[in-house]
Amino acid sequence: MTRPIYVLNGPNLNLLGTREPEIYGTQTLDDIRDALLADAGQRAVDFRQTNSEGELVSWVQEASRNGAAVILNAGAYTHTSIALHDALRACTV
Repeated sequence: MTRPIYVLNGPNLNLLGTREPEIYGTQTLDDIRDALLADAGQRAVDFRQTNSEGELVSWVQEASRNGAAVILNAGAYTHTSIALHDALRACTV
């Protein structure tokens, strides 16, 4: 079984395309996912979004065990989450 690339998105990224489009643009998270999957070819991609810090931490831990790589857009948690920082430091992929 091929180990997937985990693409994890944090809080409010589900609002892309509608939230302040003059700043963030009109592309939605679904648009981004679709473009990524089209470019991934045969590579397995696990694309997720959550507004929950604990869920995002759990997904990073899952990706460390089961994934080939992690791409993370942590949103606001980039600046505020010690728990997410710790999970990333322990991540082995």
